[in-house]
Amino acid sequence: MGLKCGIIGITNVGKTAIFNCISKTKAESTSFAFSTNKSNIGMIDVPDERLYKIDGLIKSVKVVPATVDIVDIPGLAKGSSQGEGVGNKFLADIQQTDAIIHVLRCFDDENLPHVEGSVDPVRDLEIIDLELQVRDLDLVERKIQRHEKLIKSGDKDAKRQITVLKNLADHLENFQNVRDFEVSPEDKKQIIDDMYLLTDKPIMYACNVDDDSAVNGNSYVDKVKEALKGQQTEVVVIAGKLEADIAELDTEDDRMEFLTDAGLTEPGVNRMIRTAYDLLNLQSFFTAGPKEVRAWTIKKGMAAPAASGVIHSDLERGFIRAEVMKYDDFMEYGSEPAVKEAGKFHVEGKNYIVEDGDILHIRFNV
Repeated sequence: MGLKCGIIGITNVGKTAIFNCISKTKAESTSFAFSTNKSNIGMIDVPDERLYKIDGLIKSVKVVPATVDIVDIPGLAKGSSQGEGVGNKFLADIQQTDAIIHVLRCFDDENLPHVEGSVDPVRDLEIIDLELQVRDLDLVERKIQRHEKLIKSGDKDAKRQITVLKNLADHLENFQNVRDFEVSPEDKKQIIDDMYLLTDKPIMYACNVDDDSAVNGNSYVDKVKEALKGQQTEVVVIAGKLEADIAELDTEDDRMEFLTDAGLTEPGVNRMIRTAYDLLNLQSFFTAGPKEVRAWTIKKGMAAPAASGVIHSDLERGFIRAEVMKYDDFMEYGSEPAVKEAGKFHVEGKNYIVEDGDILHIRFNV
């Protein structure tokens, strides 16, 4: 669906190392601040063992997981919104993403100096929040100016809208994020959404820790969780250096052995990807046949015709019906004929809301 997550953070927090762990595209990382002058764009597979369990029954030619685009934004610094460090070009890159993964440095390393002189993830979080808020405030104030001209020309609705915008500007000036601004769904859609404000985007936090803290985190992580208490967000713990080492191993058996030795059951980046996928309000449905078993990405609450359009526009245009098997039923009975025999096979029309894990066959005519 062309959805993007942006990875952001203070320079030298390990963003690019984490990007390299999860992306099919590899980027260069250095210990020098502001050494990168462009964002890295990659694609990540969404981990989903259900795909492989379906394939275990069907024995398809190939398995194709769902994907999400990910953008590694070069390290930001205090004053980025005013052009400091790599400047505010990269704030515009963040604006093109659908959700944000904010990487926080939660490890000590004398060989990797912190741009602020000490390790303090809560301070770093507040620095980045402020830079994003300043950028958003500038965009809101510009829209206020445009609406003031509309009021002078007699636009009655502009007066109501400018009241909302001024309240939002006050909210940002008080160091608050747009996602926490109280506004009616109608006003948000009509007045705010078209600005693509940075602090309006769903956000999660990835605490990058040392190897020994991979399982239980550390005091830095505890401070981050305390600072974010009560906010609608997620915090995941990732040992970036350890994950990078695991990603370099050639076989799945070697990777699992490495993970087990570290006390982990799966790579931390897998949890991060699934959390980001959920953050974007996404889910997967499956198509399964002899040629491929594939996961398709859709928004939660999407009806069958729109979901089929993710496969191909012709399917949505000529949609007749969806033949549906639930993943759990398919696993229990082992084949499509057995699912039908058990009375668990469903034929659904245009109003059917696709559920996570549905196995679909679309009937269409164009």
